[in-house]
Amino acid sequence: MGLLVRAMTADDCDAVAAVRIGGWRWAYAGVMPQAYLDAMSVEEDAADQRTRLNNNTDSRVVNVVAEHAGTVVGWGCLGPCRDPDAPDGAGELYALYVRPEHVSTGVGRALARTLVEHAAADGFSSLVLWVLKENDRARRFYEKAGFTPDGAEEPFDVGGASVPEVRYARSLTRAG
Repeated sequence: MGLLVRAMTADDCDAVAAVRIGGWRWAYAGVMPQAYLDAMSVEEDAADQRTRLNNNTDSRVVNVVAEHAGTVVGWGCLGPCRDPDAPDGAGELYALYVRPEHVSTGVGRALARTLVEHAAADGFSSLVLWVLKENDRARRFYEKAGFTPDGAEEPFDVGGASVPEVRYARSLTRAG
């Protein structure tokens, strides 16, 4: 497949923003307000990505990209879990996005596998993530990757609409 998963650098911020915004527009069309999706800016997101990457002082926050033929086609990020009710030692998969034309090609699986391995190596005992309740494709993907719904649900307010999210979790071992 010629896929390389590697650490994200500041030079990747523009490409990561394009992957993320493209992923949102593709995956969330019909689920989130279209005006919100249309108003998303790759340039603004790239600046935000650059700021987060440059200001990160927590070595447990990991950003990786998937590169195919020299082009960034996916991005994922994880770090300590932000949920107050999460078990001690839990990590959180903050994001995992793949360019729409690379969905179902193994890019997402490679990113997920790499991030789970990082989380286990960094000593996280479990990994959680939030996914839109109506995003059936993503839910199936995460279930195949060993995650299961843990019963937590919350509204995600975006563009004046409330879109429910569900939390998924999986236990980790040192071997991932």
